[in-house]
Amino acid sequence: MEQMGTRDRLFMAALSLVRRQGYDATSVDELCRLAEVTKGAFFHHFTSKEQLAVQATAFWTTFTSQIFEQAEYHTFEDPLDQLIGYVEFRRQLLVGRSLAECTCFLGTMAQEKYDSNPAIREACFVGIAIHAETVRSIIAAAKARHAPCATWNEESLALYTQAVIQGAFVLAKAKNDVALADDMIVHLRRYIELLFQYAKED
Repeated sequence: MEQMGTRDRLFMAALSLVRRQGYDATSVDELCRLAEVTKGAFFHHFTSKEQLAVQATAFWTTFTSQIFEQAEYHTFEDPLDQLIGYVEFRRQLLVGRSLAECTCFLGTMAQEKYDSNPAIREACFVGIAIHAETVRSIIAAAKARHAPCATWNEESLALYTQAVIQGAFVLAKAKNDVALADDMIVHLRRYIELLFQYAKED
């Protein structure tokens, strides 16, 4: 983090600590220590830990969007191949990583703060919805080509992909086993393949 500015160092610290131990268990002192900044520097940029968390959701969205934008599945000509490739890329992101490194910053905070902190909850949903929209555009193109008469909605399917992936992380945490998340994402691929197969048969 040496070349990052203070804000980005604190954002990166938040991504690491919150995914590992949760929002409530993460203190300002720990954030400053991991980011290697003073507490005064923290409060120069943020009025509270909550403000940092809310703004970190946008940082996470930008940070992860760059990863997905560079993924190979975008090079596939067929949008259905792109969609399957997206799911496989989500599996690739699990390889060689700890459970905390695999899980979603937004999903982790949403699970913890959905009722007690509306600002954090809403910011998390915005970030998830932004990512789901990129998936929706692929689904829409695949549906137009392969399943134009299907009655299901591409927006709800895009959100469903995120629900499965976030749920996979929850189960993996409960069992303390990344492999369980991989299993769930494999089932997601099978579901998508069957969905398009049945649509063709109809």
